[in-house]
Amino acid sequence: MAWVKRLHAGLDDPPEVIGGKAHGLALLHRLGLPVPAGHVITTDACRAFLRDNRLPSGLRDELRALPPSVVSVRSGAAVSMPGMMNTILNLALSSPEELEAAVESVFSSWNTPRARTYRTLHDISHDLGTAVIVQDMVFGDRDARSGSGVAFSRNPDTGENAPFGEVLFGHQGDAVVSGRSLTRPLSDLATREPEVWQDLSDALARIEQHHRDACYVEFTFESGALWLLQVRPGGFTGAAAVRLATDLVDEGLINRAEALRRVSPHDLHHARTPRIADAEVVARGLGVCPGVATGRVALTADSAVRMAVDGPVVLVRPETSPEDIRGLAAATGVVTARGGPASHAAVVARSMGKPAVVGVADLVVGAGTATFGELELSTGTVVTIDGTSGEVALGSPRVVTGAADPHLARLLDWADDVPGC
Repeated sequence: MAWVKRLHAGLDDPPEVIGGKAHGLALLHRLGLPVPAGHVITTDACRAFLRDNRLPSGLRDELRALPPSVVSVRSGAAVSMPGMMNTILNLALSSPEELEAAVESVFSSWNTPRARTYRTLHDISHDLGTAVIVQDMVFGDRDARSGSGVAFSRNPDTGENAPFGEVLFGHQGDAVVSGRSLTRPLSDLATREPEVWQDLSDALARIEQHHRDACYVEFTFESGALWLLQVRPGGFTGAAAVRLATDLVDEGLINRAEALRRVSPHDLHHARTPRIADAEVVARGLGVCPGVATGRVALTADSAVRMAVDGPVVLVRPETSPEDIRGLAAATGVVTARGGPASHAAVVARSMGKPAVVGVADLVVGAGTATFGELELSTGTVVTIDGTSGEVALGSPRVVTGAADPHLARLLDWADDVPGC
């Protein structure tokens, strides 16, 4: 039995075998887009490892046969689990006892508490296992014309048809998604690396045409050359999902019946975004998941879980990591001092439909207190956050509903004309 498959041939196997990430990368290659060469270790190998507590027979020989290079070793389950499992970068294949250890590390991370919690929250089976992608490294820190970033083909908060995301020049991708570094708007690529910007814009358009849907990609550019490292659906909700559906009809990519099927009752309910009004605003950041959340300040994931038993909490952190998943699940909203629209806090908040404000520059989280500029708030202080405007306010201010959305009105009109909707 072959445990290792060539990444670029991956469309011959379903995501249940090679994982969703590898399947997406194989599709990008078939579309003629730049993807680093690599191999994928199947989910069958992971399940065998988890069952027997050792790599399955024959896998070591297949790993040792891989051509020498410097690689990344990443997880890739059939269903996306952002940041929940281990990643190893800059691994030299000249040291195969190290590659085996890296593969074992990724397999083992399938059953970490954070990964199990995420699967439970999203109703993902614990029996699936993860594939592992061993892929040639490209270096965003190679030189002054290198960097990394993330991009949505359209704005995930509004649905606007324009590339949206963030970029770091001279850094690897983990610096972008962790939220620890100050990123730049994706549009900065257009002036600093116009050829990379054009190649990225063309790639996003090509992926949208294929999927007939918005998409999210992670990318690195090395010495002015673009490389795509991951692709998945945009996952828009609320007003963004409504606008996306109507715009795709206008662009001829889907019909009205399909647009109605793609918009859930949850999206319709949240299409008229609530906002805070007449509020004592104490800080502003970047709103990355629309909605309003009120709760008592919790400064750690553990305290958020404990405090949520007695009522809503807002998790306030310097940045979040996969270890904070239980606190994020317990909280009604999240605020971070660092990070951008593709930081861990933003991605997880969107997946859970929870209001989030990130990149609050004057926020300092200490032991028992959070300082917003000169104002110090203790654990348990009631705050309200606006995931659209990025405002953080004291207490429970008045909440108003946004104006009627013209895209929502169009969609509801179509529902009257499409049989069965």
